[in-house]
Amino acid sequence: MRANCIPSGSRSLLLLIVYAVTVPAQTAPPAPPIAPVRPVIDNYHGTKVSDPYRYMENIDDPAVQSWLKAQDNYTRSILANIPGREHLLTRITELDQSVAKVFAERLSADLYLVGKQLPGDDVMKLYRRKQLTGEDVLLVDPSKIALAPASQAKGKNTIWGWAPSGDARYLAVGIVPGGSELDGEIHVVEIATGRETGDVIPHEGAEAWQPHWLPDGKSFVYGKLQTLPAGAPEAEVRQKFRSYLHVLGTDPAQDKPVFGFGVVPSIDVDPSLIASVEIQPGSRYALGLLNGSVTPNSAYYIAPVDSIGKSNRDWRKFADLADGVTSVAVHNDDLYVLTYKDAPRYKLVRTDARHPDLATAVTIVPPGEAVIKEIFPAQDALYVRLLDGGIGRLLRVGYGADGRVERIPLPFDGSIWVAAEPRLPGILLYATSWTRAFKIYAYDPVTRQVTDTKVQPQGPYDTPANIDTVEVKAKSYDGVSVPLSIIYPKGSKLDGSHPTLLYGYAAYGASESPYFETTQLAWYEKGGIFAVCHARGGGEYGEEWHQAGKGPTKPNTWRDFISCAQYLVDHKYTSPAHLAGEGVSGGGILIGRAITERPDLFGAAIDKVGMSDTLRSETTQNGETNIPEFGTTKTEAGFKDLYAMSSYEHVEQQTRYPAVLLETGVNDPRIAPWEMAKMTARLQAATSSKKPVLLRVDFAGGHGGMGGTVKQNQEAMADEWSFLLWQLGAPEFQPAK
Repeated sequence: MRANCIPSGSRSLLLLIVYAVTVPAQTAPPAPPIAPVRPVIDNYHGTKVSDPYRYMENIDDPAVQSWLKAQDNYTRSILANIPGREHLLTRITELDQSVAKVFAERLSADLYLVGKQLPGDDVMKLYRRKQLTGEDVLLVDPSKIALAPASQAKGKNTIWGWAPSGDARYLAVGIVPGGSELDGEIHVVEIATGRETGDVIPHEGAEAWQPHWLPDGKSFVYGKLQTLPAGAPEAEVRQKFRSYLHVLGTDPAQDKPVFGFGVVPSIDVDPSLIASVEIQPGSRYALGLLNGSVTPNSAYYIAPVDSIGKSNRDWRKFADLADGVTSVAVHNDDLYVLTYKDAPRYKLVRTDARHPDLATAVTIVPPGEAVIKEIFPAQDALYVRLLDGGIGRLLRVGYGADGRVERIPLPFDGSIWVAAEPRLPGILLYATSWTRAFKIYAYDPVTRQVTDTKVQPQGPYDTPANIDTVEVKAKSYDGVSVPLSIIYPKGSKLDGSHPTLLYGYAAYGASESPYFETTQLAWYEKGGIFAVCHARGGGEYGEEWHQAGKGPTKPNTWRDFISCAQYLVDHKYTSPAHLAGEGVSGGGILIGRAITERPDLFGAAIDKVGMSDTLRSETTQNGETNIPEFGTTKTEAGFKDLYAMSSYEHVEQQTRYPAVLLETGVNDPRIAPWEMAKMTARLQAATSSKKPVLLRVDFAGGHGGMGGTVKQNQEAMADEWSFLLWQLGAPEFQPAK
């Protein structure tokens, strides 16, 4: 059900009848095109591995493009003819447009930046608002911003990110076409008028790396990829990263690097590390970060903010990668540092910014049962978000040596996110749960009260009375208890008949927190159950949980997922014929290996922009940055780990695989489209179950709905759920005999 990676998708009782998986003969489209087999043999440290579809990695080859289009045409003709699909799309659209979707960010004491997607809008737009109850004035409509001609051909423009200047005069906005992150541009607009200044950071490497404004309000730093020469390996695009300084009114081609590879004489930067600069509003210091993009920890450097653009020699390191630092907040001359070193569930410490020393840092919030996830500096205090058994908690930590730590009561149990402005007191608080829609609250440190801002309008489906949830633990293959969240229609009989979708991600230390989307009601209204497996590799129990599902321990992720699937079957929420699994992006490893290891346990699966050919992922644009999480074939141990997690290599001939819907976007720079193409070809050739293996290609889309329009996401959701309801036996989705 998550639309994103990041991370990031989206899901009547069933007849106990096994239906044929082909459409009626008189309406049947041609069979999917057969991919020719052209084996390439690789020798990995003495082990030979045959790749039958290596040629598909040349995604621009006209023959490969033709095959992709034929696969997509076949898939869409099949999906369009599923009975109930159009009605389901209508209901999804109705639910999705039942209320505006809004967020707010404080720019000053009485000025707010508001993101809003009104019913009928295909993309989100940005507005300015005086006071929380004021009228909205349109600031940025991405469809009105002109991108370079080559970018325009990718698809519709969407907003990717933004950063207001400290004086609330300017807004730097990232715009991407068709989800194509590498073709995005940064445009600068005046907040008072909405007019563009003419400052445009072009798509050549600008990507979407968050800009940070300098105190002068006339310049900002941003991340930039290197421009590769013709014929350079694709994997090098994210190498030698640098942060640059742009001064308004100047030519971006003349922007100077201020941090990163080869920039600071005293810092030897590994070319695989991502470099960025953070400048907290009102701070006298700038922070330089080096990390592996997908790693939670960074090496941290500090420099006077007024040295940026004048000298690159003032950077001083205060945290190495081995220090496990994930976040730093600045208040006056204090650095508040979040680290998992010697504290797998994290601790918060404080050190002097003038002479930072983690060895002598004072512990402010010690490690405990709850995982410390994030820190947010406001004017009055530091706010700390915790994850306590899957439930969000919030602490307020006073500044200074005698700062008091107090817990803030929340309106309900669920997930929380925080928006703080370092020069303003209090915070905005975003909250949701498995059964309660997203709301925006404000915390006032004077009254100590949390109140509903009413910024997010009340919707007709915000608190559905007919949905319930339960949190359980499934015992994995090695005895470890794995959290499992189950959301279901009230009154559901545990008779094994319900169409059930089990979702898992389990990578990068990301946690699957409770959330509710109105469109999910379309799944529950069909008697569907939705479950989330919090497998090892995620961050539900801190860094120790992450480390237990990465690299050599990665098999724990899909085996935890299999155990959660087995729990649902054993407790009669569903049965294998009515059970589907889903993984997105890095979760493609989880779902791909789950169905190749236990194909008998699932009736269907969705593999959305999924990593599947891990032996070859390293050669892609995003491959090098993923080495810290998954490993590298350059070592024998790394090869063995990657081979174990490669679903592509574990597809076996003449095996009864479940029905599988695979999805990709041609503009995806994170998981190359050929990964889903190769996995599709291999499954189609190998399966003996006669169940469909379909490839859905979005030719104007990127990474799993990221950067996509509302209509694109609604169409994808309708296709996914109607495919599952068809394959899991829901009566109204079965073709006529």
